[in-house]
Amino acid sequence: MPLGYFLIFLSATGFGCMPIFVIYAYENNVSLTTILFLRFAFASIFFFLYLLVKVKKWRITKHHFVSFLVLGGLLYTLQSYFYFSSVKYIPASLAALLLYLYPVFVAILSSVVNKEKVSKQLLISILISLSGIAFVLGSPTENINFTGILLAVAAAVVYSFYIIFGGRVVSQVSPVITSAFIALFASLSFLIGGLYTGTLHFAFAPMGWLSIAGIALFSSVIAMLTFFAGMNITGPTKASILSMVEPVITVGLSTLMFQEKMSMLQMIGGLIVLAGAVLVVLSREKTPRTEGTTLSG
Repeated sequence: MPLGYFLIFLSATGFGCMPIFVIYAYENNVSLTTILFLRFAFASIFFFLYLLVKVKKWRITKHHFVSFLVLGGLLYTLQSYFYFSSVKYIPASLAALLLYLYPVFVAILSSVVNKEKVSKQLLISILISLSGIAFVLGSPTENINFTGILLAVAAAVVYSFYIIFGGRVVSQVSPVITSAFIALFASLSFLIGGLYTGTLHFAFAPMGWLSIAGIALFSSVIAMLTFFAGMNITGPTKASILSMVEPVITVGLSTLMFQEKMSMLQMIGGLIVLAGAVLVVLSREKTPRTEGTTLSG
């Protein structure tokens, strides 16, 4: 079991570092489209090589192919675009905390899509998490850019749709195959979008390439694989709760490296958000459901 905890912590560290790498990439004039295209392109290459070497024989149906197209080409593309864009306008620490509203949105969507009963415990958990956001947004140390806030919340909303839809696919296809195709279609989306808008370019400083390498390798491939490996040991519920250390890591690194500061009330609000998210996961563990977890961050 300690190995499972370590793997989930390593995964959360990788995802938690991603906004930091993104900020350094922006500072080296790497466009958002280029960051996301290279992230998913490198990830898809790795996953397909893994399938070629380790799995060798595998197949997917037309239905799965279409599902992967929606998951990667639309939902994960939008989620990544919103989340990475939010870091341009608000501190990475705040963006990471807002992203962790997604368990609340997953619970709400599940009650509609999967007809899950909303228990009193679940409702209280949701209200706790939302009250934490009120603390975070109601006591800023400086003027908060609401464009960034809306982008981060939009990322959480889209991610909840991604989880609901993606969980049904993961229950039928292995996580590695799912991740490979999702990364492939996401990279194609950003390639097409970048070529169409003229925002795809590769003439930037070596530090920009190091940032891309960190995003693609440590914050994508390694983070994804260690999460799946850890989840197989700990189970999905414990893995989901343990992975909530991710925004804490982002907050710590942002404070250390960029001197981002949050007021005491904001920090308390952030802890309330995470506590509410944990309670949402625990309350939903008692309710049968079909969705699971695929990619994160």
